[in-house]
Amino acid sequence: MRAQAGASSFRRVTTLEALMAQARAHLQAVQQDTADPTLSARRAAARRRGAARPAGAAGSRPGASAGGGGDRPAYNLQFATTTDPARVIVGVQATNRGSDQGLTTPMLDEVERRTGRRPAELLIDGGYTAHDAIDRATAQGTTCYAPLPTPRAGDTRDPHAPRADDSAAVAGWRRRMATDEAKAIYRQRAAAAETVNADAKRHRGLDCFAVRGHPKVQGSAALFALTYNILRLITLTS
Repeated sequence: MRAQAGASSFRRVTTLEALMAQARAHLQAVQQDTADPTLSARRAAARRRGAARPAGAAGSRPGASAGGGGDRPAYNLQFATTTDPARVIVGVQATNRGSDQGLTTPMLDEVERRTGRRPAELLIDGGYTAHDAIDRATAQGTTCYAPLPTPRAGDTRDPHAPRADDSAAVAGWRRRMATDEAKAIYRQRAAAAETVNADAKRHRGLDCFAVRGHPKVQGSAALFALTYNILRLITLTS
C-alpha cells in the first residue's frame, strides 16, 4: 500500500551511495579550505555545517513496491485470517519489503504471539513459498498449503514430483498439493484472505496510508484489524 511520501522523495540505494560520495568529496574540500589561514573562523565553521547536511541514512525511507507501473514508496501489509466461519484477523504485519518471500516465518510467530497458539495449517499464495520457510513451519508443527511454481519454459518435469535437493518438508509439500484434498483446502484461502484485503482497500481507506513512519503504519494496520474483527463479531451475533 502506498506510503505517505511523494515519489520524488524515493531514491534507490545506488543513488544514495552516489550522493554520499558527493557529500564526502564536498566535506574533504571544506576541510582543506579550513586549513587555509586566510579563511576566517566564522566562514570555516559555516562551511563545516553545510558539509554535514547532505549525509542521510538510507534506511529512513519506506521500501519499494512494484505497483502503479513501477517502484514507489510503499509498505507491504500482511494479514493472517482464520478460515472458520468467524473469519477474523489473527496476525498483522507491515514491512517495507517488496517481496513476500520469507514473510511466512515472522507471520507464524506473530499469530502465536497474539493468540497463544501456532496454526496447525497455513494457506499461503505462491509468493510466500520459500523452501526454508516451509522447512521451518513444518518443523514447528504447521502444515503448509500453497500452489507450486509454474514450470519454466521447456521444463517437462512434474512439479509435484520431489527434486533431488528437496528437504523432506518441501518434498511432502509437493506431493500434498497433488491431492484433491489439498486443493479443496487451499480453495478456502480466497474467501478468507482476499475479502479482508478488499475490505481494507475499498471500504477502510487502506489504499494509501495517511501517516508516516513504520510504527504509525503498523498501528494503522492494527486499528483496521481491530475494527474488522469487531464488525465480524457484530455480524456473527446479530
